[in-house]
Amino acid sequence: MAEHEHVRVAVIGSGFGGLGAAVRLRREGITDFVVLERAGSVGGTWRDNSYPGCACDVPSHLYSFSFAPNPEWPRTFSGQRHIRAYLEHVTDVFGLRRHLRFDSEVKLLSWDREELRWHIETTRGSLTADVVVSATGPLSDPKTPDIPGLDSFPGKVFHSARWDHDYDLRGKRVAMVGTGASAIQIVPAIQSQVGRLTLFQRTPPWVMPRVDRAISPAERWLHRSLPLTTRLRRGLLWGIRELQVQAFTKHPDELGLVEQLAKRHLARAVKDPALRAKLTPDYRIGCKRILLSNTYYPALTRPNVDVVDSGLSEVRGSTVIAADGTETEVDAIIFGTGFHVTDMPIAERVVGAEGITLAESWKDGMKALRGATAAGFPNFMTVIGPNTGLGNSSMILMIESQLNYMADYLRQLDVLGGRTALDARPEAVAAWNHKVQERMRRTVWNTGGCTSWYLDASGRNTTVWPGTTGEFRRVTRHVDLGEYEVVRPAAARQTPGGAKSGGSAGTSRSGRGSEVVA
Repeated sequence: MAEHEHVRVAVIGSGFGGLGAAVRLRREGITDFVVLERAGSVGGTWRDNSYPGCACDVPSHLYSFSFAPNPEWPRTFSGQRHIRAYLEHVTDVFGLRRHLRFDSEVKLLSWDREELRWHIETTRGSLTADVVVSATGPLSDPKTPDIPGLDSFPGKVFHSARWDHDYDLRGKRVAMVGTGASAIQIVPAIQSQVGRLTLFQRTPPWVMPRVDRAISPAERWLHRSLPLTTRLRRGLLWGIRELQVQAFTKHPDELGLVEQLAKRHLARAVKDPALRAKLTPDYRIGCKRILLSNTYYPALTRPNVDVVDSGLSEVRGSTVIAADGTETEVDAIIFGTGFHVTDMPIAERVVGAEGITLAESWKDGMKALRGATAAGFPNFMTVIGPNTGLGNSSMILMIESQLNYMADYLRQLDVLGGRTALDARPEAVAAWNHKVQERMRRTVWNTGGCTSWYLDASGRNTTVWPGTTGEFRRVTRHVDLGEYEVVRPAAARQTPGGAKSGGSAGTSRSGRGSEVVA
């Protein structure tokens, strides 16, 4: 990076959120920006998660940008390789390469209350920015449980999001820890290769059939020749999921029929009543993310697979011990234990106007106005922020809505003119968060009887949006300046004789050194 480099906007991360922000900035006529990426290529979670069987559980034509339709998706549910290739394609088509700064992990973000800009320290140098857009995403930092004895395990240990492709699993005794979205793809992908596979399951997931198929050459030709057909296909997929939202958010009892379908799917694949009992959840379907697979249950019935319905609690040498006392000798341990979602590490590196970190501000739970801005952190925005996640549809829809909000935020700064910052009013953040949490009370995620990664340490759901994607788009279409304080640099006061009085004093709340215009 150039010494003393300053940009109007710094975007953190180059997954769907970061690349989407970059495209939107260019479409708004803004070219003075950089995208800071800690790795050496774009892709975000679709770069990091390259484990065997990795694929998306949202249909391809919905899991892509509306402004960059892809008529060449090979399957209705595409795999990691094709999704990553799509993101590389978006990067090239929209001319984003010159804005990318690879191997530039953000170590510290601190707000300069005098200059009204962010100071950014990265592993490749420092820069400043008027506005920061954090698009690190909730699925970027793997979460590995603190297991006694794990450090002394003589075999191989890795997380699903940091797959070691140099390690040969053939013939090995493998422990798979976790039964989430990654695990149900990994298990059938490696079952036939390993000598023995032991699955450590704390809570069984609800699994529905995966209605996946190859998209025919004729379909792809039609989508290329008539782009309207791609939009129609996307619209149909979107509409179906919008109609499902009511059951998740207002009427969880209506999910009983879906539970019966899931139980039938399990019964068809697993004939052993003892194993079937282990794999049958005791909570309402939808409380945890509903998983899709046609191969997970069959893999668990194979002779070289054991299911331990108890979490991993200890490691002694090569022996892994479950909470129920089950002991197993293994050569490798693979963790499919999720990510730091409600305690995102980037929050520890962001220091706001009051000199505290975003993590400290969120110590009682993440909260942000319209999922985008936090009080005390001027001109700092998140993409896929608090309560913007989904339980049944495509996150790209939410990302694009937040990009609309980002674009209007920047327009408002232009209209206000000069060096200006917008700081979310605490009362506006509190009112928004209260409304979201009140609506959350009746959702399946809060009433379904499970403990999921949607919930933070205090049991609050700070992850999921309790409404439709259409509603979220409406409430993020424009920035309401009434929800913000307009912050300008403090002007030096002048004495009647023209001499400055009090140095650079100015009217400022909390001694920020900047003037707050209500």
